[in-house]
Amino acid sequence: MLKKLFGKKETVVERITTPINGNIVDITEVPDPVFSQKMMGEGIAIEPSDGEVVSPVDGEVVQVFPTKHAVGLKTKSGLELLIHIGLETVNLDGEGFEAFVKAGDKVKRGDTLVSFDLDIIKEKATSTISPLIITNMDEVVESVEKVLQDSAKTAETEVLTVTLK
Repeated sequence: MLKKLFGKKETVVERITTPINGNIVDITEVPDPVFSQKMMGEGIAIEPSDGEVVSPVDGEVVQVFPTKHAVGLKTKSGLELLIHIGLETVNLDGEGFEAFVKAGDKVKRGDTLVSFDLDIIKEKATSTISPLIITNMDEVVESVEKVLQDSAKTAETEVLTVTLK
């Protein structure tokens, strides 16, 4: 009650781990201008070392694309994330992908979301590089800190620290 009365609110910080094992690179290095020019939002990208995607946060699945190449998540604090597996993978029409969640599912950090065949993506897609994007930057984000590194481990390696407005 007093916080509301005096306009003081707690700072909320979301710590986001890598959803895919691999090397973390800056979003500006993604060979697709939609991602590299941050048209969809700020983030990082992963050069995957395997074919499993896990939840990088506790939250809710808001969307699993019909082609299973991308998953949208929302945290309790309102942060919205998009995990996009590879580039131009929508054209695979689901080939090589298996979803383990659906819209409305509650997930914990580390829960498996999607598996994918890395060899099929290497062969048939433009790139295996997989962006992790904050899609509602303008509404909720105060600041973003990135950690770029090799050999990041799912549910362990923090790649984004997001301070909310």
